[in-house]
Amino acid sequence: MSESTVVVFGDDPPVRLDRLAGRARVLVCDESSLPELLPAADALLVWDFASDAVRAAWPGDGPRPAWVHTASAGVDRLMCPELAASDTVVTNARGVFEQPIAEYVAGLVLAMAKDLPGSWELQRQRRWRHRETTRLAGTLAVVVGAGPIGRAIGGTLGALGVTVRLVGRTARAGVHGAEQLPGLLPDADWVVCAAPLTEQTRGMFDREAFGRMKPTARFVNVGRGPLVVQPDLVTALVERRIAAAALDVFETEPLTATDPLWDVPGLLVSPHMSGDTVGWRDDLAEQFQDNYDRWAAGEPLFNVVDKRLGYVPVDD
Repeated sequence: MSESTVVVFGDDPPVRLDRLAGRARVLVCDESSLPELLPAADALLVWDFASDAVRAAWPGDGPRPAWVHTASAGVDRLMCPELAASDTVVTNARGVFEQPIAEYVAGLVLAMAKDLPGSWELQRQRRWRHRETTRLAGTLAVVVGAGPIGRAIGGTLGALGVTVRLVGRTARAGVHGAEQLPGLLPDADWVVCAAPLTEQTRGMFDREAFGRMKPTARFVNVGRGPLVVQPDLVTALVERRIAAAALDVFETEPLTATDPLWDVPGLLVSPHMSGDTVGWRDDLAEQFQDNYDRWAAGEPLFNVVDKRLGYVPVDD
């Protein structure tokens, strides 16, 4: 392949693509210059994966990149009908975030089971108040999302003695189908949402879902914000229909300082950081360059997204 044009959307912080030197012309752009550069791109690296700019700027039937790679697990922020219908190949960052997110979820579960937020607050108040906490071994977690992230979460919680039920789009060996979720919720001590955002999953955790959970259940969302109807979750917490929740993703990010979610009782808020460990951006850059090597050699790419489903299919 002759020198190709790689357009990088977003460069804060800068992405290092040293292995592309002499092999590709790398053009960095922002939202204002993206529409002009997209038609000239052979490949597009979506480094700013929190933006909707690619979806807005996609050239439709005109010249467009043959390959789009997003430095994220989800593709909902860039997918549009024109891109989905095109012959452009879309790949994602599967393989970078799974274990970090699983560790983060395990940390949240442990923190809630052992009331670490309560200990921190009592220490701040200089109050000595003995409590009993929950033993994890023997509890039940329902993990919604049976892809690599959900499986990593299940494996990590399982190592702590938690019984895990995985829920995916369709039933298969070791995985319950989505239609079985309502029947699983009433027995769950932990409900963890790690599903991709699709038209089928949007708003899946609503008043009805929270109403099926027992009062001692805790809920965690590390998937996408719109998977949860946030007012319904707030009501469930305020009315003590569930015991606690932790959100790492939200309908609108970042939360403003005046957002009422900061003050919801029993809610732990974190700023979309569950998969971001030291060196994660270097891992993302290396992954893209590894896939570029395959693309330049005419070999099949890793992590090809099924644009109809909105994620990389998992082998049964």
